[in-house]
Amino acid sequence: MDFANTPASLIILIATVAISLFTLYGNKQLFGRLALHPWSVRHSNKWYMLVTSGLIHADLTHLLFNMLTFYFFAPSLEFWIGTENFLIIYFGSMVLADMTTVYKQSDNPDFRSLGASGAVSGVIFSFILFNPLSKMYIMFIPVGIPAVVFGPLFLLYCWYAARRGGGNINHDAHFGGAIAGLILTIILIPEAVTIFLKMLQL
Repeated sequence: MDFANTPASLIILIATVAISLFTLYGNKQLFGRLALHPWSVRHSNKWYMLVTSGLIHADLTHLLFNMLTFYFFAPSLEFWIGTENFLIIYFGSMVLADMTTVYKQSDNPDFRSLGASGAVSGVIFSFILFNPLSKMYIMFIPVGIPAVVFGPLFLLYCWYAARRGGGNINHDAHFGGAIAGLILTIILIPEAVTIFLKMLQL
């Protein structure tokens, strides 16, 4: 996809990589101030963290995984639905995904979360509405999974992993971002449902 026709995707990609690298290697104090701290959001009104936490990442692997996924889906989605709708879905999914975390963790002063995963999940699920038969590839699995099958499996896994707990991955944000991406797309572009069903010939 030509980034010349998808300016928001290009700007988000460059900004996220630049800010992530700067906070990882240039300014650790800023890293701490930008991360999502649900306790501070609720008790100190630091609502900006709902967005700034999506611009930073825990390490290079975290950054690479999110931005590669973004690269594969975001430009196509922006091209299909327009820059304004794309921005609403991306940042709307980011904020709504983080809100689920704030709701769940607001009384836990030790909890922090960061990364663009919620927003990227929203982009993927919006993409699925327009191209449900596209193939999704998961690391170490050489066979592509139809997007319409991948979506429910992803949601089920996120739900299960969030209930199980443990680890450093915010599965609630992944689940919340995916659902937000679907809902926002349908609100902004109601014909997406018709396109989805037509692609499946239902």
